[in-house]
Amino acid sequence: MKPLSEQEIRAAFVNCTKGAAKRLSVPRDLDERPWDDLDYLGWRDPQAPGRAYLVIELDSRPRALALRCTGPASGQMRRSMCSMCVTTHTGGVSLMVAPKAGKAGQQGNSVGSYICSDLACSLYVRGKKDAGAGSRLQETITLEEKTRRIVTNIAAFVAKVTA
Repeated sequence: MKPLSEQEIRAAFVNCTKGAAKRLSVPRDLDERPWDDLDYLGWRDPQAPGRAYLVIELDSRPRALALRCTGPASGQMRRSMCSMCVTTHTGGVSLMVAPKAGKAGQQGNSVGSYICSDLACSLYVRGKKDAGAGSRLQETITLEEKTRRIVTNIAAFVAKVTA
């Protein structure tokens, strides 16, 4: 993924108002992010734990989603699988819900998917971050195919939000 500025990120949101995009918390460490290892940029809002955001480049332009999410239930010991990168976690996957864009979103319609709670799918797939023993299923596809799967899955999620 190519590095993005705070301004580019704020302008890319498709499912919130311009005012909301101006007020949301963008990471301050954008220069330090491992952009070469990211298929999308994702982060949780440190001031509002129930909010998360993701930005992906589609058709040569960034698209960003505002998400609502829950943390794992306390004491949860069940393993869950991320729908985007197929990594399994014990308590490390959250239901991320995006209000739909436009009038549908204003009417309360939303789309949800189970995604790694820390939105670090790209790093798990590349082995840069470890979700623990048994977190990555044995697959015969290449890293390129795994990263393409992440992009395809996120793009499909964005398409559902903007439909």
